[in-house]
Amino acid sequence: MGILAINVAACGSATAYLIFLGKFPSSLAEFQLQTFDVKVASALAGMSGLLLGASALETLLYGGDQFKQKGPVMQTIELIEKSYTRSEENIVVKDWINEYNDLHKADDPSKRNSKYAKLVNAYYELATQFYEWGWGSSFHFAYRKMGETFGEQIRRHEYYLASFLGGLQPGAKILDVGCGIGGPYRNIARFTGWDITGITINEGQVRRGNELSARQGLGDQCRSVQGDFLALPFDANSFDGVYAIEATCHAPDRRKVYSQILKVLKPGGMFACYEWCLTDKYDPTDEEHKFMKKKVEEGDGLPDIAYTWDVDKALKDVGFEMLHSRDMALDPLQIEPWYLPMCPGWNPFSQRFQLTWFGKLMMNSLLSFFEGICLVPKGTCDIHRMLQQAAVGLSKGGKSGAFTPMYLLVCRKPAK
Repeated sequence: MGILAINVAACGSATAYLIFLGKFPSSLAEFQLQTFDVKVASALAGMSGLLLGASALETLLYGGDQFKQKGPVMQTIELIEKSYTRSEENIVVKDWINEYNDLHKADDPSKRNSKYAKLVNAYYELATQFYEWGWGSSFHFAYRKMGETFGEQIRRHEYYLASFLGGLQPGAKILDVGCGIGGPYRNIARFTGWDITGITINEGQVRRGNELSARQGLGDQCRSVQGDFLALPFDANSFDGVYAIEATCHAPDRRKVYSQILKVLKPGGMFACYEWCLTDKYDPTDEEHKFMKKKVEEGDGLPDIAYTWDVDKALKDVGFEMLHSRDMALDPLQIEPWYLPMCPGWNPFSQRFQLTWFGKLMMNSLLSFFEGICLVPKGTCDIHRMLQQAAVGLSKGGKSGAFTPMYLLVCRKPAK
């Protein structure tokens, strides 16, 4: 039974009991004079009624928006229900988070590189639900321009990347490398009419991506498959275009993932990518910079972080023709930088609120309480703390300019 159904039953039962007794406290003073059973029934009816009212209001506000679909109350309810399902399925989150943290204990990335698939799969097994709850279905950054909402800036960032794949017709076969739960490929498929296949290493993301595509009427146009992008399970020369959005940073060897992309791309086809990179402002002797890098790696499931010139060279080394590269974090006409959502903010209706000291205390206390009553699996609070640390590293990297999540790379497979 879902949380909303439980609240309907609780509200109805408590209200019926109060009607039977003929007692409805109308003020705090009157409430304090009631017997214990009336206090419990009144509190239960009031809290359940507030939750149902908020849910109904959100349905009116967000129900017609195909991109957002749910407001914060409904998103939180869905997060709790999914976490409870993981408990019922005996998914041992505490073991996953402990194993993930063990891989990040050493500063030397060699162990993480050797166990890259395990590291990345564990990370997304842990983090995907929180990503979708706090960010939506497109797991990437974008700066904001004048007049844009958050959803609009995210989609503009995706459409801009897609524009580099050339004048491909509707129905063109496109590959999304490291697709997450498919937010970008659904947006791009609507915009272009392309037939898009997304690949991700995590089975849970495959299920969720295909579920959302079917729900939005795109099940025949785009799909997720499970696989490792270091060994793409597709025939050579099978895609008209390929793109990757903040995904190939998880590869311990850029040359290997780029060579796989080159193999499946048709001759003359375009590859466009947003990469997570260290910039020329990064100083490996600076303790603040080293702290930032470590927090980004720990909080975002990265074996290591490459420099911008490393990825440029890797693409050329495997045989791509490099056409264009630049750090889009430096683009003009921004009114909010990409890292602003990672900075604390005191607006309680913003996801930045949870990054304040009070928001962290509140969320960690709430998740610890839910763990205690077995509503979410043990270890859920540890996942949230891990993601909070990622925000610390990302905001420091963005402010210093030593890190970028949007290093744009545009290249072509030679025609012959």
